Amino acid sequence: PKCALIQLQNVNCKEDAAWYLGKKLVYVYKGKTADKNGKKFRAIWGKVTRSHGNSGVVRATFRSNLPPAAMGKRVRCMLFPSQV
Repeated sequence: PKCALIQLQNVNCKEDAAWYLGKKLVYVYKGKTADKNGKKFRAIWGKVTRSHGNSGVVRATFRSNLPPAAMGKRVRCMLFPSQV
């Protein structure tokens, strides 16, 4: 899907989720074969676009859509870009 719903750790309300808007997300996974640099790990980058509901869930879009194997898996949240 174009939009992924992400539950961030220790984020329980819409006000807390607002701080994460615009932050970068990365889904890191291991491929079967190595790339030309000899690395098996790959990444799909995305960003938090808006909040979803009142419980701290956020919507995120990724450069390429997340694979079905990513459902329920861990996504890393980078704390940049920052306005602080």
